[in-house]
Amino acid sequence: MRLSCRRLALGLSAGAFLCFWLFMTVFQQDLAAGRMATQGDGSAGSERWALGKHPRKISSVGRPVEDDERDNDIKKTSRTQSKHSKPGNRGSSSGQNTVSVPDRLRKTELRDIFIGVKTTEKYHRQRMDLLMDTWVSLAKDQTFVFTDSDDQQLRSRLGDHLINTNCSSSHMRQALCCKMAVEYDMFLQQDKRWFCHVDDDNYLNVHELVKLLNQYKHTDDIYLGRPSINHPMETFDRHENMQKVNFWFATGGAGFCISKGLALKMIPYASGGKFMSSCERIRLPDDCTLGFIIERLLRVKLVQIQQFHSHLEWLKFIKKEELPHQVSLSYGLTPYRGSARNIIGLDEVFSESDDPTRFKSLHCLLYPYVDLCKGHVRRRR
Repeated sequence: MRLSCRRLALGLSAGAFLCFWLFMTVFQQDLAAGRMATQGDGSAGSERWALGKHPRKISSVGRPVEDDERDNDIKKTSRTQSKHSKPGNRGSSSGQNTVSVPDRLRKTELRDIFIGVKTTEKYHRQRMDLLMDTWVSLAKDQTFVFTDSDDQQLRSRLGDHLINTNCSSSHMRQALCCKMAVEYDMFLQQDKRWFCHVDDDNYLNVHELVKLLNQYKHTDDIYLGRPSINHPMETFDRHENMQKVNFWFATGGAGFCISKGLALKMIPYASGGKFMSSCERIRLPDDCTLGFIIERLLRVKLVQIQQFHSHLEWLKFIKKEELPHQVSLSYGLTPYRGSARNIIGLDEVFSESDDPTRFKSLHCLLYPYVDLCKGHVRRRR
């Protein structure tokens, strides 16, 4: 009896020891796995949760990008190094590494925009000097001026951003298309997100331009501008047996912007001299031809922006308090619909004799502390 009890006790002891040993082995394996899952090498654990569980949402083509979507994109890729980021940067207050955002997700800045201005020799003094003294001075590195002759005075201010296209100085369709062809090809050579065009009688509000473009993705097919007529343009396609076609186009007199994604799709119809062929295909000026390529051939709709303005509308009806929120403005100094001139209704800062276009006054309304405005604008309290 005693022997049986002793054997039973030994068996129970051995069983308990075996259970304890198995428990400790499993616990140590789980602990080791947990340590690997929490290592910060960017290959496992929480990193898989951050990047792999919830794929990034892509907005519909041509629709504005919401700020919360942009923020979510940045958070989900916060550990990814941007090719433009500098290693070892530290936060100024927390002492932690700053978040590196991939280039495609950061906001559009002025440096991302190519601004083309079309002009001609006879307007260099009358129009271009005015633009150089006002808005171009704020975006000199982004602005390229396309003209038809050399001008040492203008080149001294613009350097190699003054482009002599060697096109005709006339205002005929062929000359206009020739300059736009050079302008488009020049954009393709630049590492820019947006191709924006204005004429030499436009004031471009660069702050509002950047604000506008940040509502859209430069990788989508985006065509922004404002028509000068209230119906689609109608013409005949000479490559399609004179088929009648219609499309909307953004007038160059108010300015327009094209995303990099869309500009690349235009290459078969616009690059390397092909833009001239497209012009002859419909025998219309440059801005109409752009609309034909984009709306008719590529099936991308014009997004009409009311903040673009040309001299083909009554500019005096834009309220003074609304002027800072417009993207482009224009003027007409010749009689317009019975009026002596077509200019914005801004009577302050410079007199009309010193500033007939009202561009200087507008510039000082937006930027009262620049050199041009000193002595003309009272300091704000």
